[in-house]
Amino acid sequence: MKLWIGACLVAMVVLAALAAPALAPHDPVEMDLLNILLPPFWQAGADPAFPLGTDALGRCLLSRLLYGARIALTVAFVAATAAAVVGSALAVLAGYRGGWVDWLISRAIDVWMSFPPVVLSLILMVAFGVGLWNVVAAIVLVDWTRFARVVRAEVLVVVRRDYVAAARLSGFSHLRTALREVVPAVAPLMLTLLSLEMGIAVVVEAILSFVGLSVGPTVPAWGVMIADGRSDMVQHPYGLLLPVLAILATVLGFNLLGDGLRQKLNPQHRGRTP
Repeated sequence: MKLWIGACLVAMVVLAALAAPALAPHDPVEMDLLNILLPPFWQAGADPAFPLGTDALGRCLLSRLLYGARIALTVAFVAATAAAVVGSALAVLAGYRGGWVDWLISRAIDVWMSFPPVVLSLILMVAFGVGLWNVVAAIVLVDWTRFARVVRAEVLVVVRRDYVAAARLSGFSHLRTALREVVPAVAPLMLTLLSLEMGIAVVVEAILSFVGLSVGPTVPAWGVMIADGRSDMVQHPYGLLLPVLAILATVLGFNLLGDGLRQKLNPQHRGRTP
């Protein structure tokens, strides 16, 4: 059940992002000062031309939400995938080779994880400068440790199994053994972590755009929408609530998808009802 609910939520967000040019009723950055702070369609005084209302500059909230999904998912997919590749590669190397290689990589993970992730992301963004791809780089540099630490522990278990030893005795090289025997065994764990990391990336991007370290102030990102909606949250709370709900739904979808994949792909959970 978790898997299907999560997959449906993620699919809806992905479809909304892909179809944003067709679904958005207005240009997300177009201002209409004659129609500021309009309520959504279910309240009195709403304008059918703006189904979810407008912000303090008369910009369509629905259009901004749809285009904001594009930014959130771009960061989520690219940053999470890159972090997964870097962290998992180091994890397989450390767990398979062992010895001083494992010690060196493990100490690097420990040192890197001693910094608070959000604080480290902010420091990196100050160093890199504002920009969407700088956000992706900051997330990768911070979150590769999530994959490296967890996957390494699983690799240490896998390398002690008989089929790995049999592959080595059959004449497989270390690289071939790692790619054909170890990586497929830990791939389900990598996939689960990847889904969870996408939800984390959405939150980090929202935080960085909220404080002005991600995209420009006119770009329709969810964090920018939250920052813009603060000043009018009493008389017009929808400019703040709608992007918050969008973030919550997206993160919930990725988390449920990751949890569902864990139960589906883990042999210990097969045959059980979630």
